[in-house]
Amino acid sequence: MPRVSDEHLAARRRQIVDAARRCFLREGFHRTTMHDVIAEAGLSVGAVYRYFPSKASLINAIAEEAIGGAELVLADLARQDPPLPLAEALERALAYVETQVGDDGLLRIAVQVWGEAQRDPALAEFVAGTYAGLRRHFEALVRRAQDGGEISADADPQAVAAALFGLVPGWFIQRILTGGPDRATYLAGVRALLGRSG
Repeated sequence: MPRVSDEHLAARRRQIVDAARRCFLREGFHRTTMHDVIAEAGLSVGAVYRYFPSKASLINAIAEEAIGGAELVLADLARQDPPLPLAEALERALAYVETQVGDDGLLRIAVQVWGEAQRDPALAEFVAGTYAGLRRHFEALVRRAQDGGEISADADPQAVAAALFGLVPGWFIQRILTGGPDRATYLAGVRALLGRSG
């Protein structure tokens, strides 16, 4: 039997993850069964279980994907030279987030991941570790802002990073649940709170 190419394996895995994502967006984690995913993917039971032995493994794969893009964006923002002002870094982070907020966006899955993490200890550990990593990128931004004099050197960088990071889900939860505010309005409010008009 000829060896299956890495490209074929990756494409098949992608097909299954995309099918699961559509099912989860349509029906939620709890109402979606592995049978639903198999039917949506149009594959055999064995083909799907070869890649994902359980619904939990599919949820983890989608959670990793949902957070991976944000990880790349925040890491890039933290490396900008010269350092970005914090409000501009937040604006760029929200610009990325906005690409993931739509009806088929990964952030609708992220909200489900949070709920599932309340009952699944392994997923909870993954989520906690991932969000701690994202906060570390914000902490790097804060430290660079302190070095540049944008904020006080006496401020606790972890505390400032936690507050800054909290602004991101604060916005997208409002967008998902109420449809607003738009990014520009939200950022205007953040700048007003920070005492900056620009």
